[in-house]
Amino acid sequence: MALIHMTYLSQALLRTVELQVILPVDKFMAAGNDRESKDFKTLYLLHGLLGSSMDWISGTCIQRWAEERELAVVMPSGENSFYFDHVLPNNAYGRFIGQELPAMMRKTFPLSEKREDTFIGGLSMGGYGAIHNGLKYCDTFSHIIALSSAIHMFQEDGDGFYQELACFGDRKEAEKTDLNPKVAFENAQRKGLAPDIYMACGTEDDLLGVNRELKTFLEERGAELTYVEVSGRHDWDFWNGQIYEALKWLPLDVHSTGINSGHVKEN
Repeated sequence: MALIHMTYLSQALLRTVELQVILPVDKFMAAGNDRESKDFKTLYLLHGLLGSSMDWISGTCIQRWAEERELAVVMPSGENSFYFDHVLPNNAYGRFIGQELPAMMRKTFPLSEKREDTFIGGLSMGGYGAIHNGLKYCDTFSHIIALSSAIHMFQEDGDGFYQELACFGDRKEAEKTDLNPKVAFENAQRKGLAPDIYMACGTEDDLLGVNRELKTFLEERGAELTYVEVSGRHDWDFWNGQIYEALKWLPLDVHSTGINSGHVKEN
């Protein structure tokens, strides 16, 4: 296993960004395999509000599980951006996540360039970012993992946590655009590229209601959806357990006994 800390100058953000990269290289180096022949499937994993690129490393067992599944994981710093393109210049977080970062990582590391091998996930704010960018850049990502997703902004009381609408601006105008997950899904569906989606939320989480509401919307429109509700709060105990389940759900080469996409599971 290689855990790499790196920085580079983002053209979408016009500043140096920080990220962590997990590469499951130990098995191939020990076996004397040709490194050039292995293009790793890749998960882009987004942190939540007030978090950093180290959150998934310190809060979950993602390193060990990525190694077991021969999966590369890229964890960028998204600041408190909600991972979409802001009006102010040099804040194109969506373009950074959906286009620039995958291109940069593929030039730097032996990662697959295939859509079917490229996934995006996140928790809370990062869950919203995974849904938004997974759908908007559906030509890049084939699967979305959305845990405890902060998708409450378009509810009538949606500004009740950390003043998120300071990012989104006028709610009525924003909900007409692909910032709204419902609009983004319909756009992806019209292209015939709607990704498979794994959604999970704890039954003691304040965001449960809005996740249930989006789940119903996606079901009604025929999304390839796996939806999981289990006892849990908005915390790392829940996210650690669910990223483990979500990794089993992904179409990986090993340990592929996970949940079938398209099946809706409610506990």
